[in-house]
Amino acid sequence: MQLYNTLSAKEREALIEEAGKERLTISFYQYAHIKNPELFRNHLFITWNELDVLGRIYVAFEGINAQLSVPAENFEAFKKHLDSISFLENVRLNIAIEQDNKSFLKLKVKVRDKIVADGLDDNLFDVTKKGIHVDAEKFNELIEDPDTVLVDMRNHYESEIGHFKNAITPDVDTFRDSLDIIENDLKDHKEDKKLVMYCTGGIRCEKASAYYKHKGFKQVYQLEGGIIEYTRQVQDKKLENKFMGKNFVFDHRRGERITDDVIANCHQCGKPCDNHVNCANEACHLLFIQCEECATSMDQCCSTACKDIHALPFEEQKALRKGKTVSNKIFKKGRSEVLKYKK
Repeated sequence: MQLYNTLSAKEREALIEEAGKERLTISFYQYAHIKNPELFRNHLFITWNELDVLGRIYVAFEGINAQLSVPAENFEAFKKHLDSISFLENVRLNIAIEQDNKSFLKLKVKVRDKIVADGLDDNLFDVTKKGIHVDAEKFNELIEDPDTVLVDMRNHYESEIGHFKNAITPDVDTFRDSLDIIENDLKDHKEDKKLVMYCTGGIRCEKASAYYKHKGFKQVYQLEGGIIEYTRQVQDKKLENKFMGKNFVFDHRRGERITDDVIANCHQCGKPCDNHVNCANEACHLLFIQCEECATSMDQCCSTACKDIHALPFEEQKALRKGKTVSNKIFKKGRSEVLKYKK
């Protein structure tokens, strides 16, 4: 029984190019009580592998979080399979605004402790007791209310390139960092303010909405489907778009253009720019914002030190990395002393 990938990313990329068929980039999540995540994981891999589904999927006792790529011709079969699973029947699917056949090149279904790491150890907290979901139209109304506090539940490198007007954007590296900060900042308004939250596709603010209800907030709302679904509804219903810039996404595209606003800057020269890249030095791999001019002059690296290493023959680079732990820059996205213009 095959429960793993047999093709490399390069081999899969070549097959996709050769096939020349349209693929759909899709994301969805669902909080639910799954009794045997390992068994469920194996079932998903076997079925989706046959449908040529690719992507990154996390399964845990608390539910499922999936970002994937599906051949357009297999979409109906994929949807039928989802509907055959009781807690995934008619689950909302966020279809990417900008499609890319190579958004994912492997099928990875992993069992995790949680589908969204939160750092919490509270047996009384039930993630399924969520706040009120609102659509784009209601969301626009709420955020104009002076009694509303709008909070971005994403990380600093995401909100840096795009966010809603007048949103609080916590300067955090991870979701777990934001939970206590937001509660502390708003502790005096648990009764009188409407707490409205948003994230990329809804999964983080849904957990946050349940958490803040658990912590005593009385009026808790979340943008259903996140920025992805908001953008779709704004376009379909011709609503005012209150988002500015790009929406950061967690595949190789790294961002979807929502508006023409460029609210970030190149971390190396300060020029207006909102294109995320990874440092070309494999021992670094720092995620940062780099304009085309700096990409050329710096050989797609974050620093002169990385540029010098990247210029070495591949075998010499491997030798330098041997025996060393992975750089923590990978986990400190956009934070480094070498980035002079990081806000």
